[in-house]
Amino acid sequence: MAPARSIRQFHRAATAAVLRALAVFVAAGLFVLGLPSAPASAQTQGTGTGFLSTDGSRIVDETGAEVRLTGINWFGMETDNHTFHGLWANAPATWSGQLDRMAELGFNTLRIPYTGDSLRPDAEATSVNDYTNPDLVGLHPLEILDKVIDHAGDLGMRVILDRHRPSAAGQTALWYTPQVSEQSIIDDWTMLAERYAGNPTVIGADLFNEPHAEGTLPNATGSCWGCGVQSRDWRLAAERIGNAILDVNPDWLILVEGVSTVSGGLTNQWDNDPATDDESTWWGGNLSAAFANPVRLDVPHKLVYSAHDYAISVYDRQPWFEDPDFPNNLPEVWDHFWGDLHKQDVAPVLVGEFGSTLANPLDTQWLNALMDYMTDNGMSFTFWAWNPNSGDTGGLVDNDWWTVNQTKYNILEPHLNPPVPDGNGSGETTSPPTQPTGACTAAYAITGGWPGNFQANVTVKNTGSTSLNGWTVKWTYAGDETIYNSWSTQLTQSGKTVTAKAPASNATLAAGQQTTFGLQGTYTGTAGTPQLTCTA
Repeated sequence: MAPARSIRQFHRAATAAVLRALAVFVAAGLFVLGLPSAPASAQTQGTGTGFLSTDGSRIVDETGAEVRLTGINWFGMETDNHTFHGLWANAPATWSGQLDRMAELGFNTLRIPYTGDSLRPDAEATSVNDYTNPDLVGLHPLEILDKVIDHAGDLGMRVILDRHRPSAAGQTALWYTPQVSEQSIIDDWTMLAERYAGNPTVIGADLFNEPHAEGTLPNATGSCWGCGVQSRDWRLAAERIGNAILDVNPDWLILVEGVSTVSGGLTNQWDNDPATDDESTWWGGNLSAAFANPVRLDVPHKLVYSAHDYAISVYDRQPWFEDPDFPNNLPEVWDHFWGDLHKQDVAPVLVGEFGSTLANPLDTQWLNALMDYMTDNGMSFTFWAWNPNSGDTGGLVDNDWWTVNQTKYNILEPHLNPPVPDGNGSGETTSPPTQPTGACTAAYAITGGWPGNFQANVTVKNTGSTSLNGWTVKWTYAGDETIYNSWSTQLTQSGKTVTAKAPASNATLAAGQQTTFGLQGTYTGTAGTPQLTCTA
């Protein structure tokens, strides 16, 4: 995400309705015929079957049934870590455990930000906890991405890839820089499109994150929409990049974000010239010019527009926040900037980022209003973000990368369409998921002196009939407090130090599977018999 850039009052153009009505009929690549409509009885369950396409404002699967994507962002691969953040966390927040958690909470889609730096042969994934994620040690960022995509597919989730930045150095107003050419971005996209061709878990490409204005009007230097300047017109660039992707992988959806101002420039507050003013909204959030200047793709039924929207605590000077009718005025704002594209059946709109710390009480009103607006209009979305280290918004989980922020989740949960796994990694839906019945037992054998310096081997076995995720082992001594929980790297308290060695596998255990790992440390408490308990 990025901070807002808005410095003038929001207003609606008087001729907008006329332009929109005409554009519906002239928008090549948007208003197309031939895709069968889903029957009235088609159910929106999970993420559908096979690859996805569009039918007017609906996203549909290969059977024509409507699909609603209700997802979440998990970032990190766009930074100089070159892989998902949170892989440094302790169990049960392993890489697969976090995905399991997302699916369990009801998120059926994962938006993955990345940058080209993370795709290079010499890229190295850093900050990976080799105790909790031993199966990621030494892997290239793309190999970690492969594993995340495979597991997401097993869970029935879909994946959207997002070119978040030209490089790990940071966000830019244009989709390219002097160091990172548009052609290099196309090359990265086509490589990914070919890599995941035929894999219906990966459903689309969010071409570039948050193109936005730069420079004051009339000397704009940022991303415009429909201005016709090849170096700045994001609409034309989206066509070039999107069509290059579809040329190698025609199955993907192409997600095109908006700009912040149509002109690509910021209001000049000092020239007293209203003609140089331009209405502004969030970076990536202005699609108002897409009616008159639609994105034209070579493959029909593949265009999805995407907008971003944020709350007062992120940037409090958006004029609609100061409207005395807030929050009742918000639907009109959203209609104008992006919602009418969906409501008038031009193309689907997926809200790719929205989030808040909810530090400002008005943010709760904003989030409730936005969730109702998207659900009432059948829009898809991906919440920002899973990550607790998102500076402006915080995350859905706390700093342990596991404990859910219940206040946020209580607002989101009624609007989620949970994934329905079929176990083959395809993301297709067959039947409702089996409720887990896993259970665990734990045993240990002391291999060194006790008390004092000691060593022990701990074995955990899944005695249930289905896979077991997120189990926890607790070690207590002579009725004293717990000195070991799961496989924390090290725990020291009250004169006791326990260090866990890497377990033989991650937190997921198949039915009947067991894993053994070592403990070593010192203990100066009362003599007695250690107690070990395992909780599923």
